[in-house]
Amino acid sequence: MKLVFSFDSERCTACGACAVACMDQNDIDVEAGQESYRRVFETTEHGKITAVSTACRHCTPAPCAAACPMGCFYKDEETGLTLYDNRSCIGCRRCLAACPWEAVTFRPTGMKKPKVRMEKCHGCLERIRAGLTPACVRVCPTGALTLIKE
Repeated sequence: MKLVFSFDSERCTACGACAVACMDQNDIDVEAGQESYRRVFETTEHGKITAVSTACRHCTPAPCAAACPMGCFYKDEETGLTLYDNRSCIGCRRCLAACPWEAVTFRPTGMKKPKVRMEKCHGCLERIRAGLTPACVRVCPTGALTLIKE
């Protein structure tokens, strides 16, 4: 089974609930400058305002995985999600440069001498394995964000 996040911009109101749920689920500290794995914004094209909710697209093949010299990224065989183990991350940011969605973020890992390591959306894998939906999907009030099993 492969899981795919689906987004319908026609249904999105840019309320930001998905980003807030992501921040809560992943203990994102906004005051410390950390960013949510999911971002919501509006764009205007040809006079039409469109709302967008974006995060890691869990690409196949994953450009972030190909760019990482330390092999931090891998595909989860069960779900098809692009996951990571950042314990060997050297903070080179090649994964971020390779990602067409700018879905990789970096955050300090310690208090006195912080090492900056990459992180990104992991699809709320723990929730999925527990039979629950990802936090961002669960809170979307319009159904613009869904998770599809292929």
